[in-house]
Amino acid sequence: MNSREEQLKALDRLLTIMDELREQCPWDRKQTMQSLRHLTIEEVYELGDAILDKDLDEVKKELGDVLLHIVFYAKIGSETRDFDIGDVANTICEKLIARHPHIYGDVKVNGEEDVKRNWENLKLKEGKKSVLEGVPQSLPALVKANRIQDKVAGVGFDWEEPSQVWEKLQEELGEFQEEVKKNDADQMEAEFGDVLFSMINYARFLNINPENALERTNKKFIKRFRYLEEKAAASQKNLKDMSLDEMDVHWNKSKDFFK
Repeated sequence: MNSREEQLKALDRLLTIMDELREQCPWDRKQTMQSLRHLTIEEVYELGDAILDKDLDEVKKELGDVLLHIVFYAKIGSETRDFDIGDVANTICEKLIARHPHIYGDVKVNGEEDVKRNWENLKLKEGKKSVLEGVPQSLPALVKANRIQDKVAGVGFDWEEPSQVWEKLQEELGEFQEEVKKNDADQMEAEFGDVLFSMINYARFLNINPENALERTNKKFIKRFRYLEEKAAASQKNLKDMSLDEMDVHWNKSKDFFK
């Protein structure tokens, strides 16, 4: 592993390269925060994929791409004299010190839950009007629901036992089924949202990340379906021409390879 001196040297090298690219490369010179935004989101998702795949070499590469974007935004900020990379680093350092009084102050905590509760209370003292103020509006709905529940739990608005959440989920499923029987599209959507919200809440109580869990299933399904396609092609058959029973044979075999 690199020493602290070598790490700082590598960061300095990246800052120098960013300066050179911004000055000499037509594409880099043209970029704005707005033009980089969607690319940054894409890079973060690619990092997420690498983490789910447990591909540490790819994680390293994707972290580099995300770091490049951070440096890029800081470079643009320095050109308008609003902030530079030093300001970015110092801002997060000050926030971390302020939000961890149990490390940098005299506050006593008894565990992780105390830390999370203190974190949310400190944000309110900093001027935030709501604990939900920090939840980005553009987050995907599933991720947003998880963050909302996590944040309100941080100030004590939560169930006491997983069994209570499970009972709530059963209640929501019953209400959803009632709307299905009525065939009311609007109310079915509303109640289905409540079911998903309760499922996400139950996952939180079981320490399951719902986004990771669903993406894991997505990847598993894709692998199994591609296996089915390959077997169909090997038999010189088109999936559209196969019966469900024929497809099920290959689908069930795929489960032996992709758990």
